[in-house]
Amino acid sequence: MPINLCVPQRRLASVQPIGAWREPLPQRALGVREAGPWWPEAAAAAVVVVRATRPSWTESPAAQSWPGMGNGVKESTARVREDAEAILPSPVNSKSDHRQVLSSLLSGALAGALAKTAVAPLDRTKIIFQVSSKRFSAKEAFRLLYFTYLNEGFFSLWRGNSATMVRVVPYAAIQFSAHEEYKRILGRYYGFRGEALPPGPRLLAGALAGTTAASLTYPLDLVRARMAVTPKEMYSNIFHVFIRISREEGLKTLYHGFTPTVLGVIPYAGLSFFTYETLKSLHREYSGRPQPYPFERMIFGACAGLIGQSASYPLDVVRRRMQTAGVMGHPHASIMHTLRAIVREEGAVRGLYKGLSMNWLKGPIAVGISFTTFDLMQILLRHLQS
Repeated sequence: MPINLCVPQRRLASVQPIGAWREPLPQRALGVREAGPWWPEAAAAAVVVVRATRPSWTESPAAQSWPGMGNGVKESTARVREDAEAILPSPVNSKSDHRQVLSSLLSGALAGALAKTAVAPLDRTKIIFQVSSKRFSAKEAFRLLYFTYLNEGFFSLWRGNSATMVRVVPYAAIQFSAHEEYKRILGRYYGFRGEALPPGPRLLAGALAGTTAASLTYPLDLVRARMAVTPKEMYSNIFHVFIRISREEGLKTLYHGFTPTVLGVIPYAGLSFFTYETLKSLHREYSGRPQPYPFERMIFGACAGLIGQSASYPLDVVRRRMQTAGVMGHPHASIMHTLRAIVREEGAVRGLYKGLSMNWLKGPIAVGISFTTFDLMQILLRHLQS
């Protein structure tokens, strides 16, 4: 008895997709009942259509819009997926953030090392005048450099630079990396993601970055100041400084002068970063170029260093006096007591701004090199990563 493969029109209509049950079937589909030789080609064509229209691996099948169901399912699932992405961290973004932090740390470390090494002789000369009662002048500074070279050799001009590197490399790395992170955090908070921050948050990001770096590396700064003002016989190396200070003066001495340091870092770092970022933003606005040339970055950095160091210089003098009190014969005293003693003995301007002209020479050079090196390293690392 032959088997009838005919499927009634009414039954075929019942298995059609929702929303299409009232429409007539395509003529080609009705040809199934006629059992013609075309059905292998039809099956192959159907496979091609299914492959072309099936959802990709990146999109859930529930998010597809099927005939007769409208876009409700698609829009709903898309909205849920967007909400989930907003809450759950993306592994790609997390990996990118880690790369940015490492890039900032490396660029900042190199920037600080180059900048401080370039001006180390001038920096050492400035510290010697800051902690003594000698009157500062350009002639006296040159004489000090010259006689140091004659008596102790050329490389003695960089005495204490090893301690400077131990301090500056982590300090600059932390400061620049923290500044980039604070810019991102404040940018998200104020709604300026991917754009230049307004003046207030820009100043705050720099001040927070400087405070963070100073808090984490302050004992190294004190050790560097001690090595800069003492002969080789007193401290042989960095570890010897730590051992003698902890044994003879107590561990709390390692943070002596920390308060004026933080009070000085807030205007210094805040104004430095603020000035540099503002000048770059103005340059981008008026020149039409997205990035300034290296010599323009040097100029912007020099201006930033000049403004930042001039604003915080008196606190820098107080800090150096407190850091070296144990080896220079000054009593350990508070900020106000040290400030009054400097003003009483040397005068307000001559005492609190002693060596500022030297700072105007070395500061812009150091800050210019630092900011320029950091930016160029960031550009180079982004290029290598891409």
